[in-house]
Amino acid sequence: MATCEIISVGTEILLGDILNTDAQFLSRQLALLGISVLYQTTVGDNPQRLRAALEIAAGRSDIIITSGGLGPTPDDLTKEICCDFFGKECVYDDESIERMSVYFSGKGLKMPESNKKQALLPKDGVILKNDNGTAPGCAIEKDGKHIIMLPGPPGELKPMFLDYALDYLKQFSTEVILSHQIRTFGIGESAMAQAVGCLLEGENPTVAPYAKDGEALLRVTAKAENEDEAEKLMKPVIEKIYDLLDGYIYGIDVENIETAVVNKLNEKSLVLAAAESCTGGYISKRITDIPGSSAVFECGIVSYANRIKAGVLGVSEKNLEEYGAVSDPVSKEMALGVLKVSGADVAVSVTGIAGPGSDNTEKPVGLSYISLAAKDGTLYTKKLTTGKSGKNCREYNRYVNASNALNLVRLYLEGKLK
Repeated sequence: MATCEIISVGTEILLGDILNTDAQFLSRQLALLGISVLYQTTVGDNPQRLRAALEIAAGRSDIIITSGGLGPTPDDLTKEICCDFFGKECVYDDESIERMSVYFSGKGLKMPESNKKQALLPKDGVILKNDNGTAPGCAIEKDGKHIIMLPGPPGELKPMFLDYALDYLKQFSTEVILSHQIRTFGIGESAMAQAVGCLLEGENPTVAPYAKDGEALLRVTAKAENEDEAEKLMKPVIEKIYDLLDGYIYGIDVENIETAVVNKLNEKSLVLAAAESCTGGYISKRITDIPGSSAVFECGIVSYANRIKAGVLGVSEKNLEEYGAVSDPVSKEMALGVLKVSGADVAVSVTGIAGPGSDNTEKPVGLSYISLAAKDGTLYTKKLTTGKSGKNCREYNRYVNASNALNLVRLYLEGKLK
């Protein structure tokens, strides 16, 4: 099996100014090809350190993939250093210059002279076209070692990899490694792992548990000659997981719970509304992050103050005074109120104490009430205590409250609300 190292080039990555999504994308794609990524390295825009990283990578991997450092500025030196490392002569590629000229003219601009540097490419290398920017990529080989250079911007790297680099890499593919992520909510990582413990010791496919904020997932991975064979290996294992975790699974290979909720609302042609207090619009934000959500979400009300809860949602002054804003009765009235105001089919509400301080009551930070109301008469409330307090608890509590609210909607849509 071919081995690979990913070298991400850019001082901005080292400083934490940008998130390195390139390496994540490349690792997943290489796994599908059956190419093992053994190391990931990040190096700044420094020629000496990049060369040192290349020397180490070439000593332990068959393939090196770099991202970044192909721009027109003086500090973009990835291509120059890689070609020098392999002793490759660079020449101007006329087709690349023409493509760059067309790219700029399409924007009504004249190509700067400095951009011609990007068309200086290895004489005997494989050129990878850039259909979304100005920096072409390239692949070079020496003594059985390969370097593939890709641009840093994800909008350029991903299509270049899929459209051009993938064909180059297929020569190293002898088997396929395929994975599925089974996402769960409402069960912790340890409890989930215990429930499926009989499956965790398998060698092919393997089952591995992972935890995220407020949820957990299982990654099922199989190795085979092709994708069909890998799918056949995983199918009975995934079916067993569904049996063992019935009610907790919200999707397979679904990016997040809000995507699952929007998909289910679309399937049933239902519209959701939200009334939020401590989450401050987090539920609405996460729902509307999903393309196509406008068909299933029309109204979100942030009723942060009690007078808004009363004046807009119709929460009774008596309940606010007697039970407080963070209470079962108020949560229910918020859900019923936004259901009426919006005319939606189903509504969810959240009221709680995000922290770091309490609300001048004895109620603990992390306490919340989440309610669901629907046109069919369903009215349900869940009391949640996250157990998170202290100076860094606020974002966690808000996120987990929103996730629990979305999961409540999911359970209702699946007919599993208990």
